[in-house]
Amino acid sequence: MADLEEPEILRLGLEPLHEELGGRMVPFAGYRMPVQYADGVLKEHLHTRAAAGLFDVSHMGQVILRPKGSMEDLKLAFEALMPVDVLGLAEGRQRYGLFTNDAGGILDDLMFANRGDHLYVVVNAACKAADIAHMVAGMPGAAVEPVTDRALLALQGPGAEAALEALVPGVAALRFMDHRVIGDIWVSRSGYTGEDGFEVSVPEAEAEGFARRLLAQPGVAPIGLGARDSLRLEAGLCLYGHDIDTTTSPVEANLAWAIQKARRAGGARAGGFPGAARILRELAEGPERLRVGLRPEGRAPMREGVELFAPDGTPVGQVTSGGFGPSVNAPISMGYVARAHASIGTQLMGEVRGKRLPVTVTAMPFQPTTYKR
Repeated sequence: MADLEEPEILRLGLEPLHEELGGRMVPFAGYRMPVQYADGVLKEHLHTRAAAGLFDVSHMGQVILRPKGSMEDLKLAFEALMPVDVLGLAEGRQRYGLFTNDAGGILDDLMFANRGDHLYVVVNAACKAADIAHMVAGMPGAAVEPVTDRALLALQGPGAEAALEALVPGVAALRFMDHRVIGDIWVSRSGYTGEDGFEVSVPEAEAEGFARRLLAQPGVAPIGLGARDSLRLEAGLCLYGHDIDTTTSPVEANLAWAIQKARRAGGARAGGFPGAARILRELAEGPERLRVGLRPEGRAPMREGVELFAPDGTPVGQVTSGGFGPSVNAPISMGYVARAHASIGTQLMGEVRGKRLPVTVTAMPFQPTTYKR
């Protein structure tokens, strides 16, 4: 029997620039992506915290949702797919969302913005095709338009505002989670590093020139996937497929903050989303397990898959993300533990290479966020 063909690895429009800059390209979410540049992950991470880092996140899915009828009907249809208040989102604002399944698990996490006469949605690369199909099936009263001719760049760090303002005047006035269309630039003040910064969608034909002009600004350096991962871990942010997936609910993932009052029991539009029975029950009674921050003692990281135990040897959970936090200069992890063991300060043991080592449940984020409120 013939070997099954491997799916084709997709290439970013900016790949030649990444290679010119010394990017080491690796497969990620079906794309060839720069994992790091010549300086390496540690220096790239610290540079983003101190100055400004430019990330190519063009692998993410960009989608426009247009109403076939009223804008209110479009918002309500989109809202029916997740436990998030879409109707109450003001024009020019962006919000974090979660598609849920009938069992209350998470199909994907995403960002969406109200652009007045339509919605703009950004979804994870690995879930892109499934998310688009999900929206098409669940929103017959909407035109679901995948955006295939634009790059997406993230500029993060304390120097991001000055660098982007030099190219796109007016962005300095934006606050965290504001979204604007400025000429052919779509910009939101957001990101996934815990730092102040922006995500910028630009026409693909203009992306290389735009990226080069950003990199020419003082303090801006190219940053790869490796540092993006360590930055989001320090910020206590979930990576889909690792910290959240179809088996985890928003409540046990400690994402209940993303479920606004209008969608909760007693709210104006309570329930009515996939998995509402489980999610509303967990909001009322608490989940069986919770995503928590973890600080291993010593210098050995506890990475994804490490089993967690109570001091008496009872299995209580598992690490879902872990590594060394360059900004906090210590190993950090997150994972799920039984609710009885989820209180901050709880002492647990993690099994690393056959040895059980101490680890403490701790608050997240590990590194303070610097969003411009």
